[in-house]
Amino acid sequence: MKRVFYYETEIGKIGIAENGSAITDIFFAGKEDPKDVTQMERKETPLIKEAGKQIREYFKGERKAFELKLEPEGTPFQKSVWDALLSIPYGETRSYGQIAEQVGNPKACRAVGLANNRNPIAIVIPCHRVIGADGKLVGYGGGLHIKEQLLALEQRNL
Repeated sequence: MKRVFYYETEIGKIGIAENGSAITDIFFAGKEDPKDVTQMERKETPLIKEAGKQIREYFKGERKAFELKLEPEGTPFQKSVWDALLSIPYGETRSYGQIAEQVGNPKACRAVGLANNRNPIAIVIPCHRVIGADGKLVGYGGGLHIKEQLLALEQRNL
């Protein structure tokens, strides 16, 4: 059974869920709760507590890379996109087209966008680092204002 716990952060309330061995979800509470969140036990486990600690360190500018076991649930294509997102360095951005090329399907920009939108582990799998080909901020599950805040935080702490 999955467990979930909520923390207040600089960008609002986030939920962190785990399955007993890995983090499965990090989400902006109330905006994009996972569909199964109502069946999850609300409990702060050691794994969730560690994820919460690392996220707080990230917001303080003390952490640039996360050290958590992740098990996002998705299709093989989505997982390939999420793996590609993990390779984007802190403080840098990539376009949807660059990610499509990285996963071996240069014409799959829209599919990359959809996979980004379905990323279940916000912040840690850094979908906020993906921008439009023209350099503009486009789409973010937590809202563009949160995407802007995350990118600005990383720029300040480079």
